[in-house]
Amino acid sequence: MSETRKIEELNPGSRSVDLLVKVLEINPPREVSTKDGGRHMVAEALVADSTGCVLLSLWDSDIDKIKVDQNLSIKNGYISLFRGSMRLNTGKYGSIEIAADDIGAVNSENNISNRSYDQHIPKFRPLYHDDNRRGRGRRR
Repeated sequence: MSETRKIEELNPGSRSVDLLVKVLEINPPREVSTKDGGRHMVAEALVADSTGCVLLSLWDSDIDKIKVDQNLSIKNGYISLFRGSMRLNTGKYGSIEIAADDIGAVNSENNISNRSYDQHIPKFRPLYHDDNRRGRGRRR
């Protein structure tokens, strides 16, 4: 089990993070479609600790679990980039639970989701740029 981290320590490569946060606000849910045609509800919640705040992505049943001013324990979360800004996610291996511990005063000024990051999206590159190439991928 990893130790509890603080929001200001998070970066775009953060994985397997445990956090104790307070919910400051929850945006209205919206419906999104997946590539395979499935439909899901997604909402974003602004969560904070004593060092800063970040947007937490909530999917389907997690949306109804939380309320404003609740303390949450996030286990095995990770950071992803959405349109160049950081989002905290739990995915299928993480969890969001109501925490009994009070985290005290929170810092809503240092919103790390407002920072902009370059998102490298690899371009399609064909395996071979010339079809007349001898061997066509076989080892010699």
